[in-house]
Amino acid sequence: MSETPLQGPPGGPWLTIVGLGEDGPDGLPPASHAALKEAEIVFGAARHLALLPDLTAETVTWPVPFAEGIPALLSHRGRRVVMLASGDPFWFGAGAVMARHLAPAEWRALPAPSTMSLAAAALGWPLEKTPCFGLHAAPFAQLRPHLFDSARLLATLRDGAALRDLAAWLQGAGFGASRLHVLEALGGPRERRRSFAACDPLPEDIAHPVSVGIDVAGDGPVIPLASGRPDALFDNDGQITKRPVRALTLSALAPRPGEHLWDIGGGSGSIAIEWLWAHPENSASTVEINPERATRIRANAADLGVPRLNVVTGAAPDALDGLRAPDAVFIGGGISAEMLEVVWQAMPEGARLVANAVTLEAEVLLANWQADKGGEMLRIELAQSKPLGRKRGWKSAYPIVQWSVVR
Repeated sequence: MSETPLQGPPGGPWLTIVGLGEDGPDGLPPASHAALKEAEIVFGAARHLALLPDLTAETVTWPVPFAEGIPALLSHRGRRVVMLASGDPFWFGAGAVMARHLAPAEWRALPAPSTMSLAAAALGWPLEKTPCFGLHAAPFAQLRPHLFDSARLLATLRDGAALRDLAAWLQGAGFGASRLHVLEALGGPRERRRSFAACDPLPEDIAHPVSVGIDVAGDGPVIPLASGRPDALFDNDGQITKRPVRALTLSALAPRPGEHLWDIGGGSGSIAIEWLWAHPENSASTVEINPERATRIRANAADLGVPRLNVVTGAAPDALDGLRAPDAVFIGGGISAEMLEVVWQAMPEGARLVANAVTLEAEVLLANWQADKGGEMLRIELAQSKPLGRKRGWKSAYPIVQWSVVR
C-alpha cells in the first residue's frame, strides 16, 4: 500500500487519535470525550474497547499484526473516525505509524500520559535522564550499549513471559544483579508494583500491560561511549580493524544523525557496528566476501544491539548494486582502481570516503587518487609493548595509510 499522503478534507481532520489509559473514560480530558461522542466509528485493540463500554459508535477491533488494520481504517477516510492508542500515541505508540499514511490536515492527536511517564512517576526517576525502550517486538540486545553499573532504564514489554525472558537475558549478559521494578496496568484500578532481582525466580501472575524499570547492576562487559571500543567485544577471526585504527577511522568517517554507511570488507563488522552506535537513526550496509565472516557480522550486530545492520555477502564492487546511496564509505579491504572508480561514481556530492591501505601497492594507489581528488593522507604507525626475554620491548604493527576525502 502506498504511503503517499492525500490531501485532508476541507472541513478539518476526519481522524482523531485518542490516547487512553488504564483508567478508561475517567482519565480522558473533555476533548477526548467529545471526539468519542461525535465519532461514527471507533477503532481500537480489544483491551482498549473494553475500557470504554458505553461507546455508541460502531466499533472495530484492531487486528494482529497491527499493519493489517491500517487499510480498514483508511477505507473510512472522510467519516468521523477515532483510533484508540495507549497513552501518548507518539511515545513508543502507534501514532507515528499511522501518520505516515495521512496528510497533516487529515488527523489530530489527543494524548494521555504515556506508560513511560507513569513509570517514571511511580519510581521517582527523572524521565528526561532515563533511556526508554519499547521492547514489545524489539530484541533485548537494544539495551546492550546502555548496560553499566547504576544505570536506570525503562522499557515496555509484551507480557509476563517477556519479563522472564528479559531477566534471563540480563543474567546471560552479566547483569543478573540488576533490580527489576515490575509495573503492571499503571494508572488504572489494577495497578500493581513489585520489585525483584533479575536472578530471582519471577512470578507467573504478571498482568498485561507491563513495563519495567531496570536498576542496572552487575559485572558484565561495558560498552564504552567513545569510538574505538575494545576488540574483545567483537567476535572475530583476526580480521578486524583494531581498536586504535578503528577510532581514527570513525573519526574520519564523522558519522552524523540519519546517515548511511557503506562498509566494504566488513571483517567482524566493527566499523559498521560502531557507526550504528553513534545515533539510533543511522544505518549501514557492510559487504563481506567470506560467507563465514558475513554470518559472524550478523551475529555480532544482533548481540550488540544493532540488528538493523544490512550484511551483504558478496564481492565488491558488484555487491554494491542496489544499496542505498551512501553518506560515507569505508574501504577496509580489497582496494583496487576498479573499486575506487565504482565507489567514487556511486557517492553523491558531499559524501565522505575513508580508505585504509596496508600494502605498498594500495598505498601508491591511494596516493595517486589523493593527488587527483584531494583530501588528506594519514600514516598510522603503532607499536605495543611486548615481553622481550625478561624485559619488554616494542612490537610494531604494519603501518597503515589512510586517505579521507569529501566528494
